[in-house]
Parts: sequence; C-alpha cells; structure tokens
Amino acid sequence: MTQKIALVTGASRGLGAALAEQLALRGWHVVAVARTVGALEELDDRVKSAGLPGAGGLTLAPMDITNDDAMRHLCRSIHDRWGHLDLWVHAAIHAAPLAPAGSLDTKDWDKSIATNTRATGTLIPMIDPLLRATTQGTALFLDDPKGGEKFHAAYGATKAAQIALARSWATESAKHGPRIVIAQPAPMPTATRARFHPGEDRATLTDPRAEAARILNEL
Repeated sequence: MTQKIALVTGASRGLGAALAEQLALRGWHVVAVARTVGALEELDDRVKSAGLPGAGGLTLAPMDITNDDAMRHLCRSIHDRWGHLDLWVHAAIHAAPLAPAGSLDTKDWDKSIATNTRATGTLIPMIDPLLRATTQGTALFLDDPKGGEKFHAAYGATKAAQIALARSWATESAKHGPRIVIAQPAPMPTATRARFHPGEDRATLTDPRAEAARILNEL
C-alpha cells in the first residue's frame, strides 16, 4: 500500500505538533514545517521513541511560511519526490499580544497579517495542485473564532480572514476537490491560549494529543 503524505505547517508546538505526531504514528510520512529547529527535532524524537511498528517518518522543514520562495521550493520538492499530497494541515499562527484596537502595535499587526492571512492566501495556490493530484486530497484548517472579542483585534481579524479564505476554497472545491475541512478544536493548554487566558486553570483543558486524535478520527 502506498504511504500517505501529509504536510503540516506549524508543526513545532501545540496542536500542530500533536497532529504531526499522530499522523506519523499512524503510518503517514509527514513533512513538518516550523521555524524552530529544536522543536521539530523534539517532534522527531517523540515519534522515533514511541517505537511503534508501522509508524511513518518525518521530513523536517525548518522554514518560515511567510517566505514565499522557501515554501514554493518545498512544494516543488514534494511534487518531485511524491507527486502529490494526501493532507495539508495548516496550524501555523501568530498570536499577537492582547491589546485594544485603538492601541495596536504596527509590527504585531503586520506580522499577524503576514502569518495568519497572507501566507494562507499564498499557500493555497501552491498546495491545491498537490492535493488535486490524488483522489482524496484534503486540507485541514483549525478555526478559533475570536473576531469581535475585546483585545483580540489583530488575532481575531486575521484568523477570521484565514478561515474566510478556507471557506471560499471549500465552496469552490465542493464538486471536484480537494476536500476542505474546518475543525474547531476544544480549548487546550497551548502557548497561544496561555497568551490569551493568563492564569487559567489549565488542568481543565483538553490534552493536544487527545484533541489531535479526535480531529483526525473525524476526517
């Protein structure tokens, strides 16, 4: 049986890392993209140390998704090596510090747009042909509706724009593919949530590995 190929953008920590780990443990080959080399290596170590028979492997790709040339080269490399993608998981996100809309920091605003919105709009045309090259190509987006909430202007606006792009792609692809899935994860003790909910009792939150397993089981 041909091994399935997944691309996970934002695979270093949190739910992105948990999804990459779960996919590899289930026998997929995962191309894991993140800026932090050490975190990607830790992900690789966790998969290898599990020692599960039939587990897949990882290709570590330490790069920034806002670097168009790097991502274009990566997609070309995926095409040349495998000819397709079975799954794209887009978990990369920039969580700007909480701030009133009237006090947005320009650098945080620009980075939020670049990472959360522009990169998504740039990656979709690069990845769409790879997903179309197989019969059940799927793109998975992770919704986190914060639009309109106080102090979430930068994150909420750019995350909402990201999901709007995904919904348009889903509508356009409904008949001929690829399949676009937008999941809404349960609250988890991730670094992003800690930034938005300081002092929260993290013991009540869902473990990212359990949530990753649930989301993948429902694909």
